[in-house]
Amino acid sequence: MRFPLRAALLTLALSATATAAETPLDRLHAFLGKAGSLQADFSQSQVSETGIPGQRTSGVFYLQRPGKFRWDYLKPYHQEIVSNGGKVWFYDVDLEQVTTKKINEAIGSTPALLLSGEVALEQNFKVDDQGESEGLYWIRLVPKDPDSGFKQLLIGLDGENLSGMELTDNFGQLTRIYFNNVKTGIRHDPGRFEFKPPAGVDVFEEK
Repeated sequence: MRFPLRAALLTLALSATATAAETPLDRLHAFLGKAGSLQADFSQSQVSETGIPGQRTSGVFYLQRPGKFRWDYLKPYHQEIVSNGGKVWFYDVDLEQVTTKKINEAIGSTPALLLSGEVALEQNFKVDDQGESEGLYWIRLVPKDPDSGFKQLLIGLDGENLSGMELTDNFGQLTRIYFNNVKTGIRHDPGRFEFKPPAGVDVFEEK
């Protein structure tokens, strides 16, 4: 009768060891593996380095891994951010202006690019566990490159689902993004991730 008990204890020990061995990077990769395609509504707010609240915006986020990404601001202004093929287009509809950047140089402007699969997380970031807060499990990514344009990024997971992101830039400004109506396994129209500057707009390319 001792053998079943011994086997049960061994199973529990192995289970505990597997749970303890799961790193923040493991959890992040588990989410990314699940979210091959994704659609979510988002709300975004900014807080200055002195704690003063800034503008609030909202819109819809689309993701198709690897490498395809769309971020549409709908309120209070209309702006489109589209990533495909290692390049990111920022289209400000009101200003009739398009700016293009390489993906590594655009993360400080739109941190959800880190989810696109175009950025090697292990090579470019130190990843650690920030524990739970507000019901979310937070993972911190700190750039290894001091010239990356931002200080740190927090990714908040609700179980295996994306729920929040918080980016602190090198000037101390905080950008908070929260997601709702998150849907994974979406079959996106490929044209959603194509961008062609509209006729008559100014186009600037950052080298």
